[in-house]
Amino acid sequence: MKTKYIITILSAFLIAACSLEYDPIDSYSDVTEGVSQDSVQAVFKDKAAVLLHRQTLLDLFKNSQEHWYLDMLLLSESHSDNAYAGSPSSETTPFEVNSIEGSNTNLKRDWNGHMGNVAQANKLINYIDDVNDSSLTEAERKQYKAEARILRAMIYFDMVRIWGNVPLVTTVAGDITSETITDVYPAYFPPQTDELTIYQQIELDLLDGLQDAPANNPQDKTLITKSVARALLAKMYAEKPLRDYDKVIQYADELANDGFELVDDYSDLFGVTLTDPTLPPSQDNKAIDAKARNTKETIYEAQYFSGNTNWVTWMYGRPLNDWTFYFTWAKWITPSRDLIKTFKSEVGDKRYEESVVFYECGWNIYYPTNDYAFMYKCRSAYNSIIKLRYADILLLKAEALIGKGDYSGAAAIINQTRNRAGLSNLPSSATAGQEAITEAYLKERRLELAFEGQRWFDLVRLDKVEEVMNTVYDKDEGRPAQVYPFTSLSYILPIPQDVIDQNPNLVQNPGY
Repeated sequence: MKTKYIITILSAFLIAACSLEYDPIDSYSDVTEGVSQDSVQAVFKDKAAVLLHRQTLLDLFKNSQEHWYLDMLLLSESHSDNAYAGSPSSETTPFEVNSIEGSNTNLKRDWNGHMGNVAQANKLINYIDDVNDSSLTEAERKQYKAEARILRAMIYFDMVRIWGNVPLVTTVAGDITSETITDVYPAYFPPQTDELTIYQQIELDLLDGLQDAPANNPQDKTLITKSVARALLAKMYAEKPLRDYDKVIQYADELANDGFELVDDYSDLFGVTLTDPTLPPSQDNKAIDAKARNTKETIYEAQYFSGNTNWVTWMYGRPLNDWTFYFTWAKWITPSRDLIKTFKSEVGDKRYEESVVFYECGWNIYYPTNDYAFMYKCRSAYNSIIKLRYADILLLKAEALIGKGDYSGAAAIINQTRNRAGLSNLPSSATAGQEAITEAYLKERRLELAFEGQRWFDLVRLDKVEEVMNTVYDKDEGRPAQVYPFTSLSYILPIPQDVIDQNPNLVQNPGY
């Protein structure tokens, strides 16, 4: 008889306990799948089981706001010049003052959340071909596997940009028995894989997934489609490890061929439908729905409706669907004075009023109580969370053109988002050289994509972290004092110490 070993800590699969976390059953085990009498693992019994798990994957972004969105904004916005932490604590303040350590429990939550999601994607990828059900067609098997591979690539794309070298897990760890312990045990405690290899796996997953994923569905942007793969490929090829500006341009153009373009009205992306648009919200004018979903600009989004609403809205400010709900404590991601000054540097930028709002509140940590700034892009429980949108990819095409020396071509793209925002074309001086057009480009991405989880990664990708972040503390009087200067070692964050303690094969990132 086989002896089973029970592993109490599975760092790759478990979700850390905290007040904002959930506890999904996602790892492959006897508990989730059962075993036959001879201990052979049973995975997907039939097509129905496959479809159930596929839906779980499609809902991951929607149901995992903590590490997919909440903490991503803390990292990208508050760890950059766009925002303050908002609600000072031992977990949030280090992001705004550059004192993040491996003991940060938010990072632990994010690591475990991402690795748990990888495990869920791996389960379908590895076992769908073994399903003995003739009603599951070959085309369906290929499509569902493609979707899972694109999802896995998306997860690893976030992870490698946050932590650099991370464990590359593409298989599913089975039960540890006296007969399998030598082969199985290492799967529970994988070592880190170098950054380049992670990017190569992302590239492989996206290119393979692109072949069999469904085409873009203009009526449903919650699906994992060929267009999602193309957007991720464009973003991936803009990063340093596999940088290829020709491919950034190629996939941006392919997205245009898929039917994506900028919406005419920027507020369609983040606005809400109110009970009476003529009244201010303070007069019981409540949001009853999102203004728009599935726009021609959105590539991938999580959607929320009555009965299944977006709970994170109250983490950032007043939820317009319920004016006073949870508005008694300081909110996360407070817009910085430096960002507001940048918005106001040119008169008439329509994106400002869609990104920042001022309310009276009960605290005065960064602004006076009677005129306090709040992030506004997630303003009601019906707002979608947009993970990928065309403006991001279009501007990456401009970045690629800058890299290829086509400054006028880059300016023409930047002018598209500027004009949509109500601004005039860039002055001719902006195309005078690489430094000038890069400065204009970074400013445009900052304003176009504020509070969408892009700013920190833009600074890292273009080697602007030290230049921007080591000077912002002196010119932004609302930002607490900097603890440590930003260096090249700041470009990735520390691996959670608890994870290292659980996995002896992990090594802490340099500088932490």
